[in-house]
Amino acid sequence: MAGGAGVLGRRLVPQLVARGHEVTATTTRTARLGLLERLGAEAVVMDGLDAASIGQVVALARPEVVVHQMTAIAGKPDIKHFDRWFATTNRLRTEGTDHLLAAAEASGGCHVVAQSYAAWNGIRQGGWVKTEEDPLDPTSTGEGAQAIRHLEEAVIKAGGAVLRYGALYGPGATDDQVELVRKRQYPVVGDGAGHSSWVHLDDAAAATVLAVEQRAKGVFNIVDDEPAPAREWLAHLAACAGAKPPMRIPVWLARPLAGKTAVTMMTQGRGFSNAKAKRELGWRLRYPSWRQGFKEELG
Repeated sequence: MAGGAGVLGRRLVPQLVARGHEVTATTTRTARLGLLERLGAEAVVMDGLDAASIGQVVALARPEVVVHQMTAIAGKPDIKHFDRWFATTNRLRTEGTDHLLAAAEASGGCHVVAQSYAAWNGIRQGGWVKTEEDPLDPTSTGEGAQAIRHLEEAVIKAGGAVLRYGALYGPGATDDQVELVRKRQYPVVGDGAGHSSWVHLDDAAAATVLAVEQRAKGVFNIVDDEPAPAREWLAHLAACAGAKPPMRIPVWLARPLAGKTAVTMMTQGRGFSNAKAKRELGWRLRYPSWRQGFKEELG
């Protein structure tokens, strides 16, 4: 597992170990090796942007499946400057993906399962909920959208599986957002009609285990059952966090303050359907709706 110490990796490693898998999990930080070992993995340091580093780790692990969970999403969200905030993650989804696929091929062509994204970035045409047959919005997040497209095309060409996770929540995943909500610094923009899809970390991990074990191929939306407009999920998140209702600001004011991406997400975003993942992977959710999940996590 490339990127085993992230918020999702920390939920995924124990699930894989519990089902009898031998897991080699990577991290960029020596300080996190102990964490991964306590979760049951063999832990190694790897640079996801260095082809030699990846090649050496994959060759030594001799894996049957490579799971690509490499991101560098940390610190306070900076949606206004999205390309800058996601610069390293974009490189991991382009250069890092290419290095991983090359190493997987060199080790005998092992199967690849890779993380992608499907929260609000569906094509902004037609209805509010999109399937895997609908394209992602190529303009949703600038360079980030291009990086996701590169990852998906490369992994599909290699015969692997792309898991488009919704907006992740659960232990450690939404702390920064919740803090902004409590400070009333996360407003509803315009009518708040833009839809998003969420998924709890444990459900995302469970879907990933299924994709690994079934050697799944193709694209799967890993989201919960209830894509919803921003005005609904944000108000519920605030209530569960014990915060005052979010403020509302007009689009004309939000654009210079929060940036184009935030306005698009809040007013025009498209959510996603999970029907394919349920049907083809046999995936069952512990948290079918963010309504239940937010309450349990923050209540």
